[in-house]
Formats: sequence, structure tokens, C-alpha cells
Amino acid sequence: MAASSVSNGGPAGRPLFGHPFAWLCLAIGLAAVPLAGWLAQSGWPWERIHPALNAILNGSSATFVIAGGLAIRRGAVGFHRQCMLAAFTTSTVFLISYLIRFAISGAHPYPGDGADKAIYLVILATHSLLAAVAVPLILRALWFAWTNRIPRHRKAVRWAYPIWLYVSVTGVVVYLMLYHLAPALS
Repeated sequence: MAASSVSNGGPAGRPLFGHPFAWLCLAIGLAAVPLAGWLAQSGWPWERIHPALNAILNGSSATFVIAGGLAIRRGAVGFHRQCMLAAFTTSTVFLISYLIRFAISGAHPYPGDGADKAIYLVILATHSLLAAVAVPLILRALWFAWTNRIPRHRKAVRWAYPIWLYVSVTGVVVYLMLYHLAPALS
């Protein structure tokens, strides 16, 4: 009975509560869908909605990365795998969406010039640099997991996990600073 509890991430014999990945997806959906609906009814132009959707993708990725890290610490390998594949998927969709947005509208300079701009630029610089570093690290870690080379996977995630988490969280921070904090301070 204990083995089935670990393998599916929940108590054995309790199917409603035995699928934590489904619950996590539901929770993210319950947060993201109303946000997306609000954005659609906000009257904002697509150029303002698109970065907000990208922030939702980054936040979702961060949530999956955190849940996956917690799951593996608990020994819930199946739940960990689901979370990390979901994090990879949301990060990939974000990257494609971001590249499309960048190709259409280019870089968006920070409109302020105070201490907030200096903080923003530091966060943006570290976010951008680590995002470029994260891609090969994440792909390497996923490849080792996929090919069942777990000792190498563990070594790879020592770097990939914190960098991936930092990039996902700071992606949301960059969005909030650029599109909400700076206009509020102007």
C-alpha cells in the first residue's frame, strides 16, 4: 500500500486526492483563466496583453518547477516527472511567444530613470544571461532523466534547477516592473 501511495503522489485508495498533478494544473488554471479573461476584457491592445500572457506562462513554469522540486524531495518520482515536463512545456511555449513578441515589437525600454530603473536593469541583465545559460542546462538535465542516467541528472540539476527557478520568477518580476511599476511611478 505504501508503494502505491508514493508512486501516484497521494494516499492509496483515494483516487480524488491521489493525483496531485491534476490538482496543481487545476489550481494554475483557476488562477490563469480568470487572469486571461480579465486581460481579454481589459480593453488593452494586444501589445499589452501579450506580455501579460507571457508573465502567466513564466509564473506557471515557476510553480511547476517548485512543485517538481518538492515532489522529488518527498520521493514522488512520478509527480516530479509530470511537473518538470509541464515546466518545460510552459517554458517552451513562453520562449516561442516571447520571441514572436520581440520580433513584432522589439525591445521595450524601461520608462523610468530612478533607483527603480537600476534595480530593473540588474534583474533584467541577470535574467537574460541566466535564461541563455538555462536552456542547455535544462535540456541536458532532461536528457539525462529521459535516458535514465539519474546520477548525471542529479548533478545537472544542481545548476539547472535554481537557474530555471530564478529565470521563471524574475521573468514575472521584469514584467511587473516594466508594465506596472514604472508606469505607476511616472
